[in-house]
Amino acid sequence: MLRAKLPVRPVAKASVLDQVYRQIRELILDGEIEPGQTVTIQSLADAFGVSAMPVREALHRLTAERALTVLAGRSVGIPRLTLARLRDLTRVRLEIEGMAAAWAAGRVPEPDLVRLARAIERMADAATAQDRKRFVPANRAFHFTVYRAAGSETLFGLIESLWLQISPYFDLLHAKGNWQAANRCHQQLLDALAAGDPAGARAALEADIAEAAAVLAELLARQADDA
Repeated sequence: MLRAKLPVRPVAKASVLDQVYRQIRELILDGEIEPGQTVTIQSLADAFGVSAMPVREALHRLTAERALTVLAGRSVGIPRLTLARLRDLTRVRLEIEGMAAAWAAGRVPEPDLVRLARAIERMADAATAQDRKRFVPANRAFHFTVYRAAGSETLFGLIESLWLQISPYFDLLHAKGNWQAANRCHQQLLDALAAGDPAGARAALEADIAEAAAVLAELLARQADDA
């Protein structure tokens, strides 16, 4: 197991538990806690400049959300992704995130359309450089800008929950060139959003999810064969 070196900062004392919880969520969503790494309660407490108690409570919440799993003693990590779990997450993501994309069509304000275009450019540069540190956060920023435009806090919360479970594995997608394929879907999605085309937006988003899931399924099958 690799010990994770995390880009964290101390948090203010007010609402410590919520701040610790949100910061750990951000680390997971941006791929900073990778599959195979271990994170200890004490290392997070030291990094945040807080006692172990709020960290422990935050990790309990994230474990209940299936974003983390207890590995040994006072250590946690990303849950193992199985083919069955991948298929289940993909099926739900296609419905929920596809719906959000359709709802967002024609609702994205012009400044956000510009942000989406810039995110696509950042992802293209990162894909060329094989730079996970830039690609994964840019990919998240792109998708979540779309999902916020759907105008439903309930839907957005469901999507965040799904991403907490699947996003740590997005780093594996570059192995089969999926980052470039994903960006083609992103451009198609942006075009549909700007044109106010719900069906086109949903189709582009579903293609993005389905192509990524196919790559992950292939990698998981190969790992099972090698085991």
